[in-house]
Amino acid sequence: MFPRAVMPAIKIVPRRSGERAHRDLGWLRTSQTFETLQDVEGGHYGFGNLRILNEDRVQAHTGFGMHSHSEFEIFSYVISGELAHHDSMGNIEVLKRGDIQMTSAGTGIRHSEKAHGEEQVHFLQIWAFPEHENLQPQYYTRHFTDDEKRDRWVRIVAPVGTEGVIDKREAIGPTPIHSSVSVYVTVLSRGASISYTVSPSHGNPRKIYVHFIESPGYDPDKAAFGQIGIAGSEGAETELREGDGAYIVAEGGAYITVSNTGPEHAEVVLFEVE
Repeated sequence: MFPRAVMPAIKIVPRRSGERAHRDLGWLRTSQTFETLQDVEGGHYGFGNLRILNEDRVQAHTGFGMHSHSEFEIFSYVISGELAHHDSMGNIEVLKRGDIQMTSAGTGIRHSEKAHGEEQVHFLQIWAFPEHENLQPQYYTRHFTDDEKRDRWVRIVAPVGTEGVIDKREAIGPTPIHSSVSVYVTVLSRGASISYTVSPSHGNPRKIYVHFIESPGYDPDKAAFGQIGIAGSEGAETELREGDGAYIVAEGGAYITVSNTGPEHAEVVLFEVE
């Protein structure tokens, strides 16, 4: 009789959408996974290098006016609508579904992000701590189609120097980031499942955060439309609805399976951070 194989340890803790900070300013409706500086007693002050994960909806003809940032890696991933970006480095463009823009703020930049056209824009705004301070500001854009993401993980962000990452403003492959953060996205068909294997941990557990993106018609005042299941290699599991997330701490080699158990496709983002 052979001994039972020892599976890498894994722990999953859900972060429910209703626990996020929700703010409705009229022109902006935002749901914030991690607390602001004023709210750190809540215990959700980022996760590893990941500092901010906001799901924003900005109404047409409005947005964030020109403002300053420094010493953060700041990126936006567009879910629906169009996002107009303008910054002090001279970058001016309109981002659409599947587009991502990365601003490595470094020593300091100014930028604005506003809804373009006649429709609301729905996007994720994400901040990460950089590996080093006083970096020269840089700007990157990438585009990823739904077909690329259909029932498979696509790496949309990866650290500078990683194989396959091209350190240019526009290129194919993952968006460069000056931080130990990798971001993957999938669009899961109804009934589909997909697995992710945690990177080697070299003695320290890895941190994973999974976020289930709200669908364009999602209404937080009504029952959530979508549902996914997350299962780990040691039997750990949870169910998430739209807007929910999950903290996962796992040893290298552990696997995470995400299954779409809802009635429609599900767009899911996975962050692996240090």
